[in-house]
Amino acid sequence: MNIGIDKIGFFVPHLYVETKDLAVKRGVEPEKFTIGIGQEKMAVAPASQDAVTLAANAALSILTEEDKQAIDYVIFATESGIDHSKAASTYVHDLLGLPSYTRAVEMKQACYSATAGLQAARGHIALNPNSKVLVLASDISRYGLNTAGEITQGAGAVAFVVAKDPKILSIEPTSVYKTEEAMDFWRPLYSETAFVQGKFSVDQYINFFLDLLARYNEKTNRSLKDFDALLFHLPYTKMGLKALRKSVEAVESTDQERLLSGFDISKYYNAIVGNIYTGSLYLSLVSLLENSQTLEAGNRIGLFSYGSGSVGEFFTGVLVPGYEQYLNTIHHTAMLKNRTALTVDEYEQIFEEKLPVGEKDYTVDTTNDPAPFVFTGVTEHMRQYKRQA
Repeated sequence: MNIGIDKIGFFVPHLYVETKDLAVKRGVEPEKFTIGIGQEKMAVAPASQDAVTLAANAALSILTEEDKQAIDYVIFATESGIDHSKAASTYVHDLLGLPSYTRAVEMKQACYSATAGLQAARGHIALNPNSKVLVLASDISRYGLNTAGEITQGAGAVAFVVAKDPKILSIEPTSVYKTEEAMDFWRPLYSETAFVQGKFSVDQYINFFLDLLARYNEKTNRSLKDFDALLFHLPYTKMGLKALRKSVEAVESTDQERLLSGFDISKYYNAIVGNIYTGSLYLSLVSLLENSQTLEAGNRIGLFSYGSGSVGEFFTGVLVPGYEQYLNTIHHTAMLKNRTALTVDEYEQIFEEKLPVGEKDYTVDTTNDPAPFVFTGVTEHMRQYKRQA
């Protein structure tokens, strides 16, 4: 049975800041951010958007009523959870009007958990071939103003449906994965922002990729010649490029050119959205599929998923004939085009707005948020959401 990604879409907030403007304000050469880090724009989430609304908005753009009736499992992957106990998936299940007889859970392992969700979904479909699984990857990346990690912030969500006989990407059965305890990136319960050991994290990421790629080659007897594209988790786009360059150093120039060209296309959405943590690998996939002029059915794509702490996985998918018909390119292009640019001062003001902590009632202004789903505040310690359109 072929199982894989049947539909895929993403959502980003309507606000962003130009990284070149941020660089000037921070006293840094703009090229350090745009070329050295590889980021052009950084999505900014207003108070009316959280992990729940980002995910619900992403899913809304791809689901039909027929899809909804077939979904019996919702997997919400995030490290931006809004409750220590209650899964964010239950809110999205309600907002989207999914069937009552549905399993709904939340997964966490830094930026890896969406891939864990994908693999769990594949297992579910193998046992329940007529059902569909909705996987949500939603995060808001925050490091603090004027910090080393500030340039690698962002916000957004990717939603995809996993089903048998998928219309976009068939996931191949062989994958390789690895776990290694490492304090390269973490966020304690008491901290609103993450801690990161930058150089160590980059080294860990690259070493995981090279190790897993070699292990995959051993298990399948495939080499880089067998891939039409390689996709990466992208905290910032230059990080994935470093790993790719390491892997293609000894291969033929035609293979280097093909894989490097594919990477340039796959990084585009990430470069103008920023770091969306567990969704970033799948945003790379959408960027490649919607912007490549050379991909065709039957092409094999390698995907490297990495979550600090650390867990990594390398797996592959094959493009399904007619996949182009099931992409959401027009919607995504319009959404990205219609965003509003903030000044750095406006971005800082939004960043420093703190929602009340411990108060049982408060209201969030949603007046200027055009998104279909918004967070409106808290009543009796219960989060409130509504659909505006």
